[in-house]
Amino acid sequence: MAVTPETVARHELCGLPARVAAADDPSLVGTAGRVVSETRSTLRVETDSTRTKQVPKAGATFEFDLTDGAESTDSAFVTVEGERLVAPPARRTERSSDSKWR
Repeated sequence: MAVTPETVARHELCGLPARVAAADDPSLVGTAGRVVSETRSTLRVETDSTRTKQVPKAGATFEFDLTDGAESTDSAFVTVEGERLVAPPARRTERSSDSKWR
């Protein structure tokens, strides 16, 4: 299943370009790069080839670029509240919020 704006919160985030749009910690706002790892409560964003920043999911708003590597000139930034992402990655990706039966 392809990553779409509607389903980004249920997919693997590692490898996606991300940017911190808002955060409780003002020093994290504007942090941008590629998600390199994820835990239950944090995302680790590689800002350049030598630095990574660990960003708490709760209290932050993230923007993910879904067009990375695509030939389209249309940008597909998707804004996701960090609270929607707080869960172990395996649990978050297996649950489906669009089904009443899970």
